[in-house]
Amino acid sequence: MAMHVASGNSLITDAPLDNHGKGGAFSPTDLLATSFGSCMITVVGIAANTHGFSVDGTKLAITKIMASDPRRIGEIIVELNFPHNNYTEKEKEIIRRTANTCPVALSLHPDVKQTIVFNF
Repeated sequence: MAMHVASGNSLITDAPLDNHGKGGAFSPTDLLATSFGSCMITVVGIAANTHGFSVDGTKLAITKIMASDPRRIGEIIVELNFPHNNYTEKEKEIIRRTANTCPVALSLHPDVKQTIVFNF
């Protein structure tokens, strides 16, 4: 179990079924993929607020693809589904640039393929 000191929130991890676990909770690699998508939408929300538009209601779909030899994450696919807000081209560019440069994206090893889909 991991505990966040400031909030007291905790989370439990478990290995997936295909790697000697019960699959009863997020695996550490699930958390990494989730962190990637969560980071993107967090910084995009901050940028949208700064520039005076909203991304409220945006939904994410995250797919993690494992690789082997060694076992690792080979690709993370993040699909961002934005509400129909008639975003301008400038707003779309702000969203794309911000998402692509979130701190987690910049922290991942270059061998981890990052596929990001923007659905406006």
